[in-house]
Amino acid sequence: MIIGVGIDVAEVDRFATSLERTPGLLQRLFVEGELYLRSGERRGPASLAVRFAAKEAVAKALGAPAGLHWTDAEVYLEESGQPRLRVRGTVAARAAELGVKSWHVSLSHDAGVASAVVIAEG
Repeated sequence: MIIGVGIDVAEVDRFATSLERTPGLLQRLFVEGELYLRSGERRGPASLAVRFAAKEAVAKALGAPAGLHWTDAEVYLEESGQPRLRVRGTVAARAAELGVKSWHVSLSHDAGVASAVVIAEG
C-alpha cells in the first residue's frame, strides 16, 4: 500500500549558488557519504541538487511535518547505480509512525534541473 508520494525539482545553478553563499549548508543538508563519489571525488552541483530534491520529496511523502532533519534521510547508490534511501532519527520516527516499510526513489537531472520522486510504501 502506498502511504505517500513526494516529488521535487531543484534548479542546479540556483542550488549551487546557495551552496556558495552559505558555507555551512553542505553539512546541514548532507551526510559525508552523499558528498563524495566512490572514487573519493567531490560530487558536482547536479548530483548534490538531485539529492536535495530527493530529501524534499521524502518530506512531502511523509506529509511534510515540522522537525525533520535533512541528514536523517540519506540518498545512496547501490553497486548497480540504483538510488536508495537510508533513514534514521526524525525521518525514521515519522516513517514508523505512518507504517512505512520500504522506499522507492527515482532521480534525474538534465537541462539544469534536478528532479526526484519518492514513494513511501507500507
